[in-house]
Amino acid sequence: MSFEKPPLPRERRRTTRGLRPLPELTRDLVAQLRRLVASEVLLFKTEMTAKAKAAGVGVGLLVGALIFVFFALCALVATAILAFALILPAWLAALVVAGILLLLAGIAALIGRASLKRGLPPVPDDLKQELGDDLRALKGERP
Repeated sequence: MSFEKPPLPRERRRTTRGLRPLPELTRDLVAQLRRLVASEVLLFKTEMTAKAKAAGVGVGLLVGALIFVFFALCALVATAILAFALILPAWLAALVVAGILLLLAGIAALIGRASLKRGLPPVPDDLKQELGDDLRALKGERP
């Protein structure tokens, strides 16, 4: 007994009809990857530009404020030296005020160094999340 399969209906004979060939799919994949990389680079540039502009404005305003603070401190130092000069000789009064200023500068430098370490490295925050999402999408996982 021979069991022959009946022929397939006409609409099922060509299962690849309407599907795109592999070379075309690979070209599309490469094009999509290029667009993805270009958009990620653009996101990086945009985010870093925004951060740099905000930092630039902040630094400019801080420099202006520091100039005024510098002149105010010069006046206060002169006042402190003149006040101590009423009690001590002028040279000793200037030495005491200079020692106090050096102590304050050391404390400020230590605080500034600790603050600077918290802000480094300056990397974009959103790009890491975007790249992780892209990697999961390429692996076929759902976000």
